[in-house]
Amino acid sequence: MSQPSSTSSFTSTLAHPPPSDPEKGASAQGEHDMSVPPAMTEADAPPEKGDEKMWEVAWDEGDPLNPLNSILARKWIAVLIISSGSICVTCTSSMASSTYAQIEQEFHVGREVAILSVSLFVAGLGCGPLLLGPLSEFIGRKLVYVLSFLVFFLFNFPVAFANNIAVHLIFRFLTGFAGSAFLSVAGGSVSDLFLNTEVGPPMAFYTVSPFLGPVLGPLIAGFINQNTSWRWTYYAVIIWSLINLLLIVLLVPETYSPILLKKKAKRLRQGTGDHRYYAPIEKRHLSFARTILRSCTMPFQILAYEPMALLLDVWTALLLGILYLFFVAYPIVFRNVHGFNQQSVGLAFLGIGLGEVIGAATNTLWGRLYAKHAAQSPEGKAPPEARLPVGMAGAVLVPMGLLIFTFTSYRHVHWIAPIIGSIPFGTGVVYVFTAVFTFLVDAYRPYAASAMAGNSFVRSSFAAGFPLFATAMYDRLGVVGASGLLTGLTALMIPLPFVFYRLGPQLRKRSRFAPSQ
Repeated sequence: MSQPSSTSSFTSTLAHPPPSDPEKGASAQGEHDMSVPPAMTEADAPPEKGDEKMWEVAWDEGDPLNPLNSILARKWIAVLIISSGSICVTCTSSMASSTYAQIEQEFHVGREVAILSVSLFVAGLGCGPLLLGPLSEFIGRKLVYVLSFLVFFLFNFPVAFANNIAVHLIFRFLTGFAGSAFLSVAGGSVSDLFLNTEVGPPMAFYTVSPFLGPVLGPLIAGFINQNTSWRWTYYAVIIWSLINLLLIVLLVPETYSPILLKKKAKRLRQGTGDHRYYAPIEKRHLSFARTILRSCTMPFQILAYEPMALLLDVWTALLLGILYLFFVAYPIVFRNVHGFNQQSVGLAFLGIGLGEVIGAATNTLWGRLYAKHAAQSPEGKAPPEARLPVGMAGAVLVPMGLLIFTFTSYRHVHWIAPIIGSIPFGTGVVYVFTAVFTFLVDAYRPYAASAMAGNSFVRSSFAAGFPLFATAMYDRLGVVGASGLLTGLTALMIPLPFVFYRLGPQLRKRSRFAPSQ
């Protein structure tokens, strides 16, 4: 999952430079009078260092080019399309779980090799944000979406038409890498479009999309693979991604303010002939190579030196690993024990999906609790630990749901019981991820992007690895034993939000990355 941008709005206005003499006053009235370019004179020389700020371009009040001033319908259309892209990518990650049998038969490989189709895609999702996140600082968010989804669309052709397993697996990794833009950049787009007081509902809508995608994958692919060739799984992805790509090109605007202000400054320079106008980003002199190097190293420094970040990342990684492990475990439980066919196994994931929707819908209640904490704070802002109560609820719901799932997986128990048990698991997963993501952003604010990139890498590593040993674990321990082991692991994580809620301020005081205030 992606994090909110720290550069969501520019509220200051352009300070208009004073005319150098009365005759030039009319042509120097500001950025809106560009009909008659002024003659270049000595006054157009670069300003003194102290006056340079006067020529900095910022948003005027009510500026229609400011993403915050877009009409509400256009904002929500952009959120819907971005969320659809996120669902498409994450759904593609899990759709492969329904193709295992046919891939094994066609390419003459074992189950573990077939499972790599999911594992390598998820590994790509974990590695992609290290490059695509910083790239948006240089070319903007929309171009990242267009280029990455174009690559995602094109690279799914070799996946669908592969004549050997090596081609299939290599391009699965590359499509995951390309699609990761919707996990690393999309949250910033949502926060660019809405004020802090308005961003709650659209952000909640987007946040649930990366969780719904993996649940929908087996449901859709189950129907496809029971009735036709596995290749139609990826034909469907190609069609879906093409439609989404066209919608992005046509209806999703650029929302990254520094890039938009850079374009505005360029228009002012061309329209007035005065080359002193500049956007803040043009003075930053960022090195792309250095930015990428920082993006690839800083997340691991935080993991190495910050026990809070490491433990919370392992917690979310464990839950995502279990979710992807279920793509192997569900067929064992519902097909082998309860006699489901392939498409019915896909429908069994609706319990987790329903739980995730409940989690997203009730997040506003936890938002009110956070607002209450903020109102009671002398500074008017709650500490990062105020984000953790929703994680406390999630910490209890996850093992509770897994416990129900575990002890209702017997053949003599009705099949609806384990599906009901998966509902609190889904709700708990959303609660835990909400708490961890918001806590990391608040606690490590100067390094929030790096903290989230580290979280993405760790949880994707678990999600890629867990399915590989799922079959062996369920064969050795049995359905109840293997599911009980997962329940125990999540139960061990219950104290984390409670401990950090009490000790977080003291730990942040000793942190080299988290400001104590």
